[in-house]
Amino acid sequence: MSHPTTSLAGAPFASGGLVSAHDSAGTPTSGPADRASLAVYALRLGDDALVLAQRLGEWVASAPQIEEDIALGNIGLDLLGQARTLLAYAGETEGAGRSEDDLAYVREERAFVNVQLVEQPNGDFAVSMARQLYFSTYQFALYERLQHSADATLGGVAEKAVKEVAYHRDHATQWVLRLGDGTDESHRRMQDGLARMWPFVAELFEADDLVRALATGGVAVDPSTLRAEWDAYVDAVLAEATLARPTSTWTARGGRRGIHSQPFGFLLAELQHLHRSHPGASW
Repeated sequence: MSHPTTSLAGAPFASGGLVSAHDSAGTPTSGPADRASLAVYALRLGDDALVLAQRLGEWVASAPQIEEDIALGNIGLDLLGQARTLLAYAGETEGAGRSEDDLAYVREERAFVNVQLVEQPNGDFAVSMARQLYFSTYQFALYERLQHSADATLGGVAEKAVKEVAYHRDHATQWVLRLGDGTDESHRRMQDGLARMWPFVAELFEADDLVRALATGGVAVDPSTLRAEWDAYVDAVLAEATLARPTSTWTARGGRRGIHSQPFGFLLAELQHLHRSHPGASW
């Protein structure tokens, strides 16, 4: 499959090369550059949801309780629904004739622009709950603001999704409280899970020229403005759960530019295997 230079799967998009809607003199413009930036932004949000949905699906029939199989499966389905709408919108806005399936199943690893947090392996159940708490708290704050986007499609997605994500956040919160303030063993494992996922948190709040330009126009939300709200909620949960806020000596970066951690390649191979094995098949 060939990818023109303006493709969502091309290097300029994966690396953030089309960063704002300005001409060479720095004068604001409208037209293809605006649409290109909007397509990348929708793709970022869609990739986050798609990849975490895949991870959560791995818990079905493997969670500690049958009820949790269902709960995590339902959260994954919520995220998959968000991903479908956002990827379809990214493809439509791109204007190259690619569908949500093309964007999910045909792109190579470096063309995905999700944050690295969502691709991390499930590991211990406490690790997954730490990942879910971190991400759903971020996503809730994001969608609360994105409901008021100047772009009607993004606003509509956020208005529906924020109700779903409120449940996702509450579900993770209850598990963190239960494990953190439980037995010595559950407390230790929850603290370890929080520490394991902590290096991937800062990337959630990184902003580049592309998102800043869209945020200035009222279309996107600058993620750096969400950190204080995120900190307040997560710190309150950790305090109630008798857990300590983790620290780390390194920080993950690069997911928005198509740079991913080693586990992502295996996740993507599983996600795309059936579609690539039977190209053009209908079901």
